[in-house]
Amino acid sequence: MIAKLLLQNTFFVVAMGALLFASAGTLHWPGAWALLATSALLGPACGLWLARTDPALLTERMRLTARDEQPAADKKFMLVFAATALIWFVARLVSQHNTLLVGWTGMVGVVFLLHFGTFHLLSLAWRAVGVNAAPLMQNPLRATSLAEFWGKRWNTAFHELVHHFTFHPLAKRTGVKRAMLIVFLLSGLVHELVISLPARGGYGLPTGYFLIQGLGVIVEHTRLGRRLGLGRGPRGWSFTVLLTSAPAFWLFHPPFIRNVIVPMLHAIGAT
Repeated sequence: MIAKLLLQNTFFVVAMGALLFASAGTLHWPGAWALLATSALLGPACGLWLARTDPALLTERMRLTARDEQPAADKKFMLVFAATALIWFVARLVSQHNTLLVGWTGMVGVVFLLHFGTFHLLSLAWRAVGVNAAPLMQNPLRATSLAEFWGKRWNTAFHELVHHFTFHPLAKRTGVKRAMLIVFLLSGLVHELVISLPARGGYGLPTGYFLIQGLGVIVEHTRLGRRLGLGRGPRGWSFTVLLTSAPAFWLFHPPFIRNVIVPMLHAIGAT
């Protein structure tokens, strides 16, 4: 327990130092060094005192913030807090180095703040008053196949909409595979409207991204895909992460980052 205490305190001090000195742009800051020294001494001292007087409390304080038995609202609140820090603090730290890095940092923060944080809190609020408002995101990182990722876990509201009004009618006429590819093509065109059009560039890249996703789902269900285990277990999870993240620069292409995300971050005071 003591070793874990020292490790956590060291990580905290190092991370705080990096944040302070990176934002200041210099190591010549006596006040910051005094704060870090105080944290480095008081952290272990308080931990050792708790280890003698109340070991159970020390164990509880050293546990991770997010736990299975923790209320969902608490987890999402912490996610909102972390996303806000990513937008308004981390993006500011990297703003002098690389425009794309700034944009991606802020955009990831916005996605977590809205899709995984705020929207989930709204879902919890509606369900608390008796309205069956399911969360948009259903733990997408747990998906072990592309079909599960896009069909059950990512933006479920959009999936239900296109499944009911597009996929289901088309599947009766053209077959499941063609209907699925048409749905992914439609999703790509929708993202062209909300990403490429405002950015005035990068046309065709979001559509290409979603066509890759559709082809990936087809590959999962081929004989070779089933033999390789691309639609289940650790291999399926790895395949899903690879195909959703590797071509992400096509979906959120440089013109969108430079012409939309970076100006937005500047407008809200994050850079």
